[in-house]
Amino acid sequence: MTRQFPLAGLLRLRHLREDQAAGSLALANENLRTSRARTDGVSDALVATDLDPSGSASLHAVAAARASARSMLADLQSLELELRSEQDRAQDRYRAARAETVGLEKLEERHRDTEAAAVIGAEQLVLDELATTGAGRRSGEARP
Repeated sequence: MTRQFPLAGLLRLRHLREDQAAGSLALANENLRTSRARTDGVSDALVATDLDPSGSASLHAVAAARASARSMLADLQSLELELRSEQDRAQDRYRAARAETVGLEKLEERHRDTEAAAVIGAEQLVLDELATTGAGRRSGEARP
C-alpha cells in the first residue's frame, strides 16, 4: 500500500491559488480588451467625423463635440494604461502561483515514483521468495 503524498493538502491549496490567479488574469485581459475596443471606437469615430459646418453655431457645436471626444479619448487611454498595469500585475501573480505549484508537483511526482519503486521492490521480493521456496520444494528439500 502506498503512502499518500505528505504535502497533498498544500498542493491543493497551491492549485486553488493558481486557479484564482488565472481567473484574475483572465478578467484583467478581458477588461483590457474591452477598454481597447472602446478606445479604438472613439478614435475611429473622431477620425471619421467629416463635418462641414455651415454657420458659426454649427462650428462651435462641432468644436465642442470634438473637444469632448478628445477628452473622452484621453480618459480612455489613461484607463487603458491603468488596466495594462493591472494586467501586468495579474500576470506576475499568476506566474508566481504557477512556479510555487510546479515545485510541489515535481515533489509529488518524485514521491509517486519512489512509492511505485517501493511497491515493485516489495512485489519482487515476494516473487523471489516464492521462486526460491518453490524451487526448493521441487528439488525435494525440506522447508525451514
